[in-house]
Amino acid sequence: MAVLLALGGAIAYGLSDFVGGVASRRTTVWPVAFTACLGAALGTVVLVVLVPGDPTAPDFAWGMLGGVGSGTGTAFLYRGFARGRMGVVAPVSAVGAALLPASLGIATGERPSAIVWAGLLAALPGIWLVSREPAPDDVPAGIAAGLLDGVLAGLGFGLLFAALGQVPEDSGFGPVLATQAVSLLAVAGAAVALGGDPVPRRRDDWWGLAAGVLATVAVVGFLLARQQGLLSVAAVLTSLYPAATVLLATLVLHERMHRGQAVGLGLCAAAVVCVALG
Repeated sequence: MAVLLALGGAIAYGLSDFVGGVASRRTTVWPVAFTACLGAALGTVVLVVLVPGDPTAPDFAWGMLGGVGSGTGTAFLYRGFARGRMGVVAPVSAVGAALLPASLGIATGERPSAIVWAGLLAALPGIWLVSREPAPDDVPAGIAAGLLDGVLAGLGFGLLFAALGQVPEDSGFGPVLATQAVSLLAVAGAAVALGGDPVPRRRDDWWGLAAGVLATVAVVGFLLARQQGLLSVAAVLTSLYPAATVLLATLVLHERMHRGQAVGLGLCAAAVVCVALG
């Protein structure tokens, strides 16, 4: 059940990223990221009303820390989608999202097997290969920016998974609501710091709401999977989300996947699978 829940979270995250990424290209990044966090918050309010819980102050603290990661991760992910390619940004962010919680699990007593270490090592060349994209001479900056944004997004989502992994089952979804509330502030702060405007002003800006609701489904899947299994397994399986994003980008946006990127994606997939199997 933990595996199924985590994989469901991965599919929901992949759909969310695709919707948010397409919207970011049609309009501007910051209002889409802001409305995505708003949609996630609204979806979580429904869960808090329907599902009882008994959260403590530390649970809310972990939720708020996760909100910092969620907001910054969403902001940089969408900026990467707008400036680079989904097929580059999504896998790089996923590896970061998987490695940070796995490392925390190791630091707190989880002992990985040899296959887990093999997966962690496979992730490094995977990131390098997936970021190497043949491009015309006049557009290298966009590719580099997309790669950096993917790395920053991965760190943010890794913090989100690591923090929510500390929330016990009987807490309900109150801490997750704290996560979504803080993520709104984090996106707004990132927008202001980087010279953007998070206020939605166009119709396309509100597509972020749909992405946010899907992200809520993903967070719930991860949280339930974590409560029934290991943090490293739940985080790594949920980090398979680029599979859905890249597939949709290839089929709908006709983004071309080069041979080196295909090998890199294979290594990234091998990394998350090895960690899960270990």
